[in-house]
Amino acid sequence: MPKGTMTARLRTASAAGAIAAAVALTGCAGDRTGLGLNLVSQEQLSDMGRQDWQRLLSTTKASTNADYQRRAEQVSMRLLRAAGLDAGAWEVRVFQGEEANAFALPGQKIGVYEGLFQYARTDAQLAAVIGHEIAHNLEGHAAERVSTQMASEAGAGLLGAALGAGGVAGSQEIAAALGTGAQYGLILPYSRNQELEADRIGLMMSARAGYDPRAAVELWQNMRQTGSQPPVFMSTHPGIDDRIGQLNRLMPEALAVYKPA
Repeated sequence: MPKGTMTARLRTASAAGAIAAAVALTGCAGDRTGLGLNLVSQEQLSDMGRQDWQRLLSTTKASTNADYQRRAEQVSMRLLRAAGLDAGAWEVRVFQGEEANAFALPGQKIGVYEGLFQYARTDAQLAAVIGHEIAHNLEGHAAERVSTQMASEAGAGLLGAALGAGGVAGSQEIAAALGTGAQYGLILPYSRNQELEADRIGLMMSARAGYDPRAAVELWQNMRQTGSQPPVFMSTHPGIDDRIGQLNRLMPEALAVYKPA
């Protein structure tokens, strides 16, 4: 047996004990997916994010719409700086595709699909989406979701991929767990609490970046008025009315820190 293969199998075996112990925890996770469960290091998670990013670059064409790319970059940079992050270390790319989706990957990558711009008609509305996705990243929601998936039987391929021993199936599971798996139809939903937490943090981030936080409500209204299926990033619970209600309850706090750029 090649040394590399043996090493990978030994690492997988050693991780199996931790996963078996974690299964009991995930069974008690309740509404909060993962309940803080963390079976991957930040380095591993960043490696998974960069791996998935490279898959996207090789399988999905970059948008040729220069205005979309400019808007995505400018909005993302302002949000990252407002969050106290090194904006220059992040890469932002708009991808071709009708799906209305955006994501922020571990490994400092932000992706936006062209279809999102039919809902995010202003920069402030776009900031509401990208801020929400950055918030998921900041709060470690991806790590919780990856860990929960790894702790399940369905996550065996994901574990192999995380340890460098996976193939196509592992790549699909990584994409599903990190939120970029729309092409495979495998995106795993965040929990209700994670979604509401990302809404709250993203709203404050947008306000601090100089974007009118009321645009977040406008974005949801735009989506509802289309009468079409909700975008991927909006398709999980809680429902539209619940989210608009929470955003409106948070609005006084957000407006208190909002200073137009």
